[in-house]
Amino acid sequence: MKFVIITGMSGAGKSQAIKIFEDIGYYCIDNMPPKLFSKVAEVLSQSDSGLSKIAFAIDTRSASMYSELCSCIDEFESANGKCEILFLDADSQVLVKRYKESRRNHPLSSGSVLEGIEAERALVKDVRSRASYIVDTSNMKPKQLKDYITTVFTEGVNERNTISVNVMSFGFKYGIPMDADLVFDVRFLPNPFYIPELKEKTGLDREVFEYVLSFELSKDFVNRLNDMISFLLPNYINEGKSNLVIAIGCTGGKHRSVTVANELAKYLTDNGYNTFASHRDINKDRVAH
Repeated sequence: MKFVIITGMSGAGKSQAIKIFEDIGYYCIDNMPPKLFSKVAEVLSQSDSGLSKIAFAIDTRSASMYSELCSCIDEFESANGKCEILFLDADSQVLVKRYKESRRNHPLSSGSVLEGIEAERALVKDVRSRASYIVDTSNMKPKQLKDYITTVFTEGVNERNTISVNVMSFGFKYGIPMDADLVFDVRFLPNPFYIPELKEKTGLDREVFEYVLSFELSKDFVNRLNDMISFLLPNYINEGKSNLVIAIGCTGGKHRSVTVANELAKYLTDNGYNTFASHRDINKDRVAH
C-alpha cells in the first residue's frame, strides 16, 4: 500500500488537495487522529477492499493531537514502511486574505487571524521539516495545484518529476525569501521602471516581458541561467532532493525578476520538470522598482 499524509497551514488548500487525491484514485480520510494511523492501515491492509493508495489529511483543529504527529509518523513507518508527506504552505498575508474572504475563524485564533497563523507556524514547524513535498500555494491557481499533485502522486512518474521546482520572483527591498535554495540577483538588467509607459506594469505584461528580454545582456543571462539549472537539477535529484526553490530578485519584485522567473519556469516545464512560477512581491507596491 502507498500512504500519503496531507497537512500544512490552515487555508493553504488542504480541502482542495483531498479532492484531487480522490480524483487520482486515493482513499482519503480527513482529520484523522494521528494515533489511529497504524490501526487504520492495519484494518485496510487486511480487508478485501482492494485499496492500494491511502491519504490521511491532518490539520491543526486539535492542536494537542497535531503535536503528536511526528511521533505517530515514526510509529506508523516502523510498522508500515515509509509514507510521503505533502505539506501545503502559503504566505501569511495571503492566508489572512483568504480567511477574511471566507469569513471563517482560524482554528488557533483567539481573535486575531494573524496571531492564529503565527501560532500555527510554530506548531507545524517540525512536521514541515520532515515533509517529502512542500508546496507554496500563495500564487497557485487550482489547476496548477491539480497538475502538481497529479504529476507527483500518480504512477509512472519520470525522474524529472521527482523534484518540484518553484521559481519565485521577489523584491530585495522586501527581503530574500527564507525558503530559497538558490538566489539570483537580476538588478543588473535594464530596468523598465524608468520607462514611463512600463513603470506601472509588471513582468506579466507582454510589453515589460519583451522590453526586458530585448537586450543581448538579458538573453545571454537567461541562456546561461537555463544551462546552470539544467546542470544542477539532475544532481539534486540524485542527492534525493524533492523540492527546490529558485528565487529571482530585482529591486521591487515587479518587472525584471518576474520576467526572468517566468522564462526560467517555462524552460524547465518544456524540459519535463514539474515547475511552477510564483511572484511573491508583484502586488506589494505598484510603483516599486
